[in-house]
Amino acid sequence: MIFRILLPLLFLFQSAFAQESDLTVAGIPENLKENADAVVRLNKIDVDISSRKSMSTKQTRIVTVINENGLDAIDAYEYFDKSSISIKSIEAIIFDAKGMQLKKIKRKDFKDLSASGGAMFTDSRILKLDYTPTQYPFTIVFTSETESSNTAFLPKWLAIAGSNTSMQKNVIKISCVADLGFKYKEYNFEGVPIQKEQSANTVSFIAENIPALKDEDYSPSIMKVTPYVLFGLEKFHLEGVDGDAKDWESFGTWYFNKILAGTDEVLPETVAKIQSIVGGETDLEKKAALVYNYVQSKTRYVSIALGIGGWKPMAAKDVDRLGYGDCKALSNYTRALLKAVGVESYYTIIYGDRHKQDMQEDFVSMQGNHIILAVPNKDKMIWLECTNQAIPFGYQGSFTDDRLALIVKPQKSQIIRTGIYTSENSIQKSKGNYNISDKGTINGSVMIVSTGIQYESKYFLSEESKENRDKFYKSAFRNINNLKLKKTDLKNDRELKEFTEDIVFEAEGYCNKSGDRLIFSVNAFNQYSSIPQRYRNRKNPFEILRGFLDSDEIAIDLPEGYSIESKPDDVIIKDKFGEYTAKYTISESGTIVYTRSLLVTPGYYANNEYENFRQFREKIARNDNARIVLLKK
Repeated sequence: MIFRILLPLLFLFQSAFAQESDLTVAGIPENLKENADAVVRLNKIDVDISSRKSMSTKQTRIVTVINENGLDAIDAYEYFDKSSISIKSIEAIIFDAKGMQLKKIKRKDFKDLSASGGAMFTDSRILKLDYTPTQYPFTIVFTSETESSNTAFLPKWLAIAGSNTSMQKNVIKISCVADLGFKYKEYNFEGVPIQKEQSANTVSFIAENIPALKDEDYSPSIMKVTPYVLFGLEKFHLEGVDGDAKDWESFGTWYFNKILAGTDEVLPETVAKIQSIVGGETDLEKKAALVYNYVQSKTRYVSIALGIGGWKPMAAKDVDRLGYGDCKALSNYTRALLKAVGVESYYTIIYGDRHKQDMQEDFVSMQGNHIILAVPNKDKMIWLECTNQAIPFGYQGSFTDDRLALIVKPQKSQIIRTGIYTSENSIQKSKGNYNISDKGTINGSVMIVSTGIQYESKYFLSEESKENRDKFYKSAFRNINNLKLKKTDLKNDRELKEFTEDIVFEAEGYCNKSGDRLIFSVNAFNQYSSIPQRYRNRKNPFEILRGFLDSDEIAIDLPEGYSIESKPDDVIIKDKFGEYTAKYTISESGTIVYTRSLLVTPGYYANNEYENFRQFREKIARNDNARIVLLKK
């Protein structure tokens, strides 16, 4: 009966699936409900590229949202702008758990928003579904059709929608005229049944009945573990400009000559000013640092998406005049000023994210979401992040480290890897002391020096308010209850990229008192206490993204009239995931010197190694919380 009621409505969607399928929640196969916050009943994309300057896209997306956590799986939106992308139709219909229609949402009811969120300037906009659920579960049928003169960006196809989202049917079909060099590349297809159909000018991929991928601790990014396909054209069009993507060298040459050309001009007075700042300095790295520091002092970051699809930077002279820009504009402005003092630099396209993502070296297309600068200096590259006014010269941090990026040159553009922070170079070194009173209080001080990737988690503190600093340290030393900070002297050495913390503190009740005994945890400053979650049947591989090295030396003065009844044994723990040591040395005066070292090694591991990793971390946490028992004489 429900089917007969829905059938006339569903003809609107022009989808055989929507016409023939049961939209009730009961109609979802049981294996697709397991671990699922949402079930994508159908994701169907049809792309027709009829010429270098014409592409139409039709989409039907049917999603059953099981609970609030599944709302992100809806993805009911389309981009548009005044010059190149138009939305021909867009609509959504909401059904309840029994497949009965609740609401129809027409184009006028979608929200018209800036496509860049908080962008100050943008040509691009987005029509996005504005719907607040009144019940769960519910099903949404979303349909849209767009036309675009831009053929530079073809949709990416991911077989799996994301964590905790199952996929009932996922189809993409792309048709393209023969002379544009249409191409595609498959990734991570091993072990997943995916159907591919191909003819002279058309290719389609179909994935069906894929259970939800459970969100598990330390899971790699979805691009590393799930099947996906990249599509592209060797001959494309981007808002009035024809492009070439036969190989990365030709793509980079096109980008330099057609997109960057004429954007690096600055006024003569600006050239004179920056040359005056650099003065007689001849060392390339020092010259570049002077320019970089000047840009940081003069400009601020804003999001801008004007120009050729948001890929053409604002002119350097406009950044100079206005004092702001986005990643493209600020990187290009810095490039222009470096050029003015005789320092070569390369505009660099990269994926910026805390999770590392490479530009795909074996597939040439419009990739990346961020711009940085590369400054060649003898046999190395100096990498410059130009959007952050606080980051030191030459420091990348976790947003752009250790990934493949495209450096754009007039000739011989190439994919190269950005700088890597090794475990041994990402050091936190602590040296300090504390004393225990017979009342169980603790008083102490510690000097902490952080470098490498560990510098990133500290350097911002020098600009924070006292209130925020106190919150940070009460969290960092959370094993010390009733913590009172008496001194927090911080030094940010931007040249060495080294952050120093000089902390003095006290706290009541640190020790547990039991009759004549005092019991306390030796490691007061740097407990690595987090233990990864246990899984009965781990599905995903796991990844330690970045390594580090902690080195601690702490002297502990005991209260008069007490002796050590028991102390932890020295320990060494070695595994492929890292190495941990802890040693307790008692001096003649009764002071305990606690030395500790923790080396964490980055790596990508199979799911059957996860339990070994979890046990490695559990052993560290247990030893970091090891206790000493003092007995009153």
